[in-house]
Amino acid sequence: MKDIIFKGENNYKDLKEYLDKNNLDKLFIVTFDYTEEPKLISFLRKANKEITLFGKFTPNPKYEEVVEGVKLFNKSKANCIIAIGGGSAMDVAKCIKAYSTMDPEENYLKQEIVDNKIPLIAVPTTAGTGSERTRYAVIYFEGKKQSVTSNYIIPDVVLFDSNFLKTLPMFQKKATVLDTFSHSIESYWSVNKTEESIKYSTKALRILLKNMNKYFKEDESVYDKMLEASFYAGKAINITQTTAGHAMSYKITSLYRTPHGLAAALVNSELLPYMIENTKDKDLLKTFDGLKDILKLKDLDALKEYIRKLLKKLDLYNIEVNRDDIDTLVDNVNPDRLKNNPFKLDKDDIRKIYNNIFDEIERRK
Repeated sequence: MKDIIFKGENNYKDLKEYLDKNNLDKLFIVTFDYTEEPKLISFLRKANKEITLFGKFTPNPKYEEVVEGVKLFNKSKANCIIAIGGGSAMDVAKCIKAYSTMDPEENYLKQEIVDNKIPLIAVPTTAGTGSERTRYAVIYFEGKKQSVTSNYIIPDVVLFDSNFLKTLPMFQKKATVLDTFSHSIESYWSVNKTEESIKYSTKALRILLKNMNKYFKEDESVYDKMLEASFYAGKAINITQTTAGHAMSYKITSLYRTPHGLAAALVNSELLPYMIENTKDKDLLKTFDGLKDILKLKDLDALKEYIRKLLKKLDLYNIEVNRDDIDTLVDNVNPDRLKNNPFKLDKDDIRKIYNNIFDEIERRK
């Protein structure tokens, strides 16, 4: 699908023209509650758009919360959905779009997603998830993670509004950048990679490499570039899906309340060197060699240390973990995501990698 990307820097002129041209005058906005209304929402009100806000959802959105969103959306008679936020807001908005024309008397998760033509506009407020360009959403039903997947929930329009990054706490800046980084490298080595996905993951990494340090110094001139990096990383994983780095990270997030991007980076910091040290696959070593070149590193030894050094530089090893949880972590790895990994991991491999993560956390404190 063709990318339609607008930027907030021209006072939302392009967005208004799009809404007016398509007669989109009743907007359903999915976003967390703000103490002060964002400039974008104020602009839409002044543009005489009828707005319904929905923000009653948690960071790991529950099915029941989405159901309430569907009810409110249908009651509002809105003709366009706008998601303003990180991955959770995007997930909720995607599901509301998908479920809004389904039978409310049946579990939405059991019904087929069809193209209902409801426009979905994504406004990422973090430079990390890439959800604005993926066909995936995650919600929780009866405590269990549910993956919702369909090309029909990919947002039609993306708005890059760097104003949102200006108020993003530094810790969130770091964690979400690590999410973009993990998306990029996992897509780059995924067994599902294509020429197109490699192009996107490479572009995302090069943009990150060039602008990351300025971003952490809160240089606002690079904010749009960081949003762009996240976008291309999202396009990459939309093709390939993620790999073991993500599969092994989810339980770390839930057990230790660790931000998703940080959890994925912690896993990849030990997964990558483990794969380099244990593979004899020439094609995979060639892939790692290519990754080394993109990151402008001297050799594979430098690549093995790259993520560890990045985590140390960003002071992100200071988390509390419990080695007694290793078995729980191992048992909760999604085997489907492991199929995308280029190095086949059994339970012993996974256990070793988790132990290596814990060793490094303890060493770096």
